[in-house]
Amino acid sequence: MAGILVALLMLILGTNDALAGSKISALQIKGSDTMVNLGQAWAERYMEEHPDAFIAVTGGGSGTGMASLISGTCDIAMSSRNIKQKEIDQANAKGRSPVEVKVALDGIAVVVHPKNAVGKLTLDQLADIFSGRIANWKQVGGADAKIVILSREVNSGTHVYFKEHVLRKNDPGLKTEFAPDALMLSSSQAIADEVAGNPSAIGYYGMGYISPRQKVIAVAKDEKSEYIEPTIDNVVKNLYPISRPLYFYFNNECQGLAKEFIDFALSPEGQAIVKETDFVPIK
Repeated sequence: MAGILVALLMLILGTNDALAGSKISALQIKGSDTMVNLGQAWAERYMEEHPDAFIAVTGGGSGTGMASLISGTCDIAMSSRNIKQKEIDQANAKGRSPVEVKVALDGIAVVVHPKNAVGKLTLDQLADIFSGRIANWKQVGGADAKIVILSREVNSGTHVYFKEHVLRKNDPGLKTEFAPDALMLSSSQAIADEVAGNPSAIGYYGMGYISPRQKVIAVAKDEKSEYIEPTIDNVVKNLYPISRPLYFYFNNECQGLAKEFIDFALSPEGQAIVKETDFVPIK
């Protein structure tokens, strides 16, 4: 028994010595579900080129990322919206000063089932649909069927952006909300899956989730404007009406692995990954 205990002790000490001598550094990144695939693609490529680094990327929504950054449980928050003043105040109260870095651009795609006859909508029509003022597809040229509204949950930066820029039309005086019967789903993938299986559904997500299983709606600013689809070229040229920046946030000064990783994301190689994952490079 004594021999076994000695062996176990030597194993533990040896493991600790190995960890102590390791050069591995770790980075925790949390936040926007829109950005999670992009963040993971960046992390995988970076770790391939830097075997001594470990980078964990998880979603949960922009609000979750901000809360983690404020509490100090992540190093970088991914966000598809700007940080709110109350979040800045909460961070400052803990001695932290969030810094914003724009890392990519995105268009929010509005999608329906492939069999839906509707293929284009104006921003006003979208606002009326998602707020519940338009409740039947026949009101916008589709079949006589009740519209099933799908939205991201309130913690999502995509939810916030869509509400402020589509439902409320960038007007701070408007207090329009999503329809009471809108289904709030936990992820962009959940919306994609539901739309693919429900001919009456309409939803939205970052254009990185576009697939043949959904039909993309062309969107116009008004009835007199051209209907534009969410493509990289249309977002770069600022033609698509529902476009936005994507951000990294970090606390105080960015140093070590966090700085190296952000520099990588902004490098030509990192921005090429942006395009490979169907987002829009900023450079």
